[in-house]
Parts: sequence; structure tokens; C-alpha cells
Amino acid sequence: MSKRDELIAKYAADLKDKCGVTPDMDLLTKVTIGCGPAIYNKDAATVSGSDEKELDTVRNNFLIKKLGLNDGPALMDGINACLDTYGRSNRNKYRAVMYYLLTKHFKKEGAYN
Repeated sequence: MSKRDELIAKYAADLKDKCGVTPDMDLLTKVTIGCGPAIYNKDAATVSGSDEKELDTVRNNFLIKKLGLNDGPALMDGINACLDTYGRSNRNKYRAVMYYLLTKHFKKEGAYN
């Protein structure tokens, strides 16, 4: 099993156990691949839910650039909804899991086809 496959399995477990979501493994794999080498870097692989600068980066680089959403208050509302789903008290919020939740939240699965 490759390192990426191991990480995808870990992300799927997080979605099931911490978020109560049954993951679409095909979409989760595409989202994970879309994260690129960041998934292998301990700091870049996670999202800090309390760091405004980090959340702005998620909004700008993922929601606006990758998913093609228009900027507005709905984007931060979506990020906060996903943080609540993941559990704000969870110390490690994996970037791939957050991106998966955001993709589902905004119904933008087509961005990965």
C-alpha cells in the first residue's frame, strides 16, 4: 500500500469516525490527489480552524480558485459549518478531509471530474 493510499484510508476513517459521514472514496481520492505534496508535510497537511489567515487561504485558494465559487459571506459560513461537522475540538483537521467536506457542502463534486 502506498503512502498516499494509507493517508486516504486515514482520511476516510476521520470522515466516518469524527464527521459521521460515509465517504465517496472516488471523490476523496481525487480531493487528496488535488492537495498535491501538501499531504506529506505535517504542517501543510492540516488546517488550523482558529487561524483566520489559514481560513482565508482555504477560502481563496480552494473555494474561489479550485471550486470556482464567488467570494462572499457564504464561503466563510460554509467553512464554519464544515469545521463544526469535523469538530472544532479535534486537534488534527486534515486538509484533504476539510476540502472533501467543503466540496460536498457546496455541491461542487463536478470540479473533480
